[in-house]
This record gives sequence, C-alpha cells and structure tokens, in this order.
Amino acid sequence: MAFAESLATVAPVYNLVFVVAVIGLFLKLFSLKNKGVYLTPWKFLYGAVLIYVVEELLTVLDKAGILLRPRILNVFFELAIISIFIYLLLLQKQSLEHGK
Repeated sequence: MAFAESLATVAPVYNLVFVVAVIGLFLKLFSLKNKGVYLTPWKFLYGAVLIYVVEELLTVLDKAGILLRPRILNVFFELAIISIFIYLLLLQKQSLEHGK
C-alpha cells in the first residue's frame, strides 16, 4: 500500500481522536461557573464540531466497509458546518457592535 493510501485510511481515525480532545475542552468551557464570556457563538461552534464528528464517523465506517453511503452526503455536512460558521460570526459581530 502506498503512503498516500495508508494516510487516507488512517487520517479520519486520527481526526476523531483529536476531536475527542476538542470536545473535552468545550465541555470544560461550558462547565465553568463565572464565564464572563458571550457563549452563544461557542455553542454553535460546538454544534458544528458535532456535525463534523458524525461526518468523520460515517467516513470511517465507509472506509471499513461497514456502511456504504453516497459521497454526496458529505456536501450536506459541509454546507451545514459552513452555514453555522457564518451564523456564529454574524452573532459575534452583532455582540461586539452592541457591546461598544
């Protein structure tokens, strides 16, 4: 197996391992008492990360041959993630404008 094929096989698994650490940091952020931070955009970002986890899980299952899915499904996941990013940026902009 070539290096590129090997990397394409294990990269989604490594991505899931790194995302577990990110989810842990989000849970730590949400459990703090006196946050003093506008958390709504962070909650939307957490939702985008969870969508990414679902996408990566489906990719791993597809690469393993356990689940066969159409590749067009990734487009809908990416569209949802990008839409959430745009919305949270607009929320943050609105918060900064009202905070001044």
